[in-house]
Amino acid sequence: VQLQASGGGLVQTGGSLRLSCVASGGAFSRYTIGWFRQTPMKEREFVATISGLGRSTIKYADSVKGRFTISRDNAKNTVSLQMNSLKPEDTAIYYCAGDRNLIVSSMTTSSAYHYWGQGTQLTVSS
Repeated sequence: VQLQASGGGLVQTGGSLRLSCVASGGAFSRYTIGWFRQTPMKEREFVATISGLGRSTIKYADSVKGRFTISRDNAKNTVSLQMNSLKPEDTAIYYCAGDRNLIVSSMTTSSAYHYWGQGTQLTVSS
């Protein structure tokens, strides 16, 4: 599966933005899709994830709970990340990643995902 992340940009503190991850070339509905972010000063960190098929399991990093919402539209092969109440510390390159048959305990681990999009930059100004 190929993943394409988009939607990044420059927003002010408190603003909102919606990232999209569009997939092609695979049975999208079977894939767990996760969002991760990275800055030059930090290792890649987990943001949010949503499982495939059936009743979706959703997880969020504590730092984004209540502010970010992940959702998927299997008909459009898309996973979205709605980000509200943005903070300067949310500034990062955001990557979407996908894989199949992930166990729940591995969904927040970047090394569990084999397929990655190219990343999209979010900058939150103070």
